[in-house]
Amino acid sequence: MAKFKFKKGDTVEIIAGDDKGKTGTVLAVLPKKNKVIIEGCKIAKKAVKPTEENTKGGHVNKEMPIDVSNVRKVEA
Repeated sequence: MAKFKFKKGDTVEIIAGDDKGKTGTVLAVLPKKNKVIIEGCKIAKKAVKPTEENTKGGHVNKEMPIDVSNVRKVEA
């Protein structure tokens, strides 16, 4: 398993893809998949079934993982 240079709470910039140029903080690191989840970037609409907590169901906006090769750490 490769060692990551990112950790939760770091500020990063996306350097490739649809969200190129956006910056955000790392919400989660997925080392086995070689991906990170960044706040406010790569948003996808997910369908949610009704449950006891969410009786209506519907759609939820969710951040999706981005490959670490498409992300650069921003110095504060």
